[in-house]
Order: sequence, then C-alpha cells, then structure tokens
Amino acid sequence: MAFAGVWQTETQDAYDAFCKLLGIPDDKIEKCRDYKLITEVTQDGNDFSWTQIYYTTTRVTNKFTIGKECDMETVGGKKFKATVQMEGGKLSTSFPNYQHVTEIVGDKLVESWTSMTKSI
Repeated sequence: MAFAGVWQTETQDAYDAFCKLLGIPDDKIEKCRDYKLITEVTQDGNDFSWTQIYYTTTRVTNKFTIGKECDMETVGGKKFKATVQMEGGKLSTSFPNYQHVTEIVGDKLVESWTSMTKSI
C-alpha cells in the first residue's frame, strides 16, 4: 500500500478527549481546534518518514521500517520505542496510551486511535 503524499485533516471526531489523553493543555487544545493537521509521508518500500505538522510551529517526524523497533515521539513530546506493523494494507502502532491505525481509503489517509486506558 502506498502511503506517500501530503495529507490534510478534513474531519476529526473526539478531538478534545484525544488531546487530553495526550496531555495537551486546555489552552492549546482550544487554540488548535480548527487547525487542519498536515501529514507528510515519504515511503521507500518498508521505510517511512512520517511528519505531522500541528498548528504553525509544532512538527514531529518519526522514521520507521515496518516490523523493526524504532524510536518515536508523540506530538506532546513523549519519546518511546515502538514497532510499526503492516496488516491488510493498514499501518498499526502502539503509542503509550493508544493504538494508532492508518489506512488509505479511496484517495484519503484515514487515521484511527483507540485508547488503551479509557474510551475516547
């Protein structure tokens, strides 16, 4: 599955709950509420560079190879180790408080998060 491209948020559900799960302060949640997240993906086979641009100054880039442990960072700045898996054309990663699944549906990048600590 080809994920390469530049993607922009069109819709988001449970924004406040998700941001609070990440530990983002209320004032920043409010400030960024209507900002359209930009995701830039480059892909060379199983090697990825995944950059997300939040608001105007926060940029987080994670580089990974499918099936290999790597260092990653959340938008809140938390660093951790993870292994990104590819199953059925979907990328899946366990972040510290949630499971992140990404897939291409039609011509859209669809990202889903499932909290491992509470429902969001």
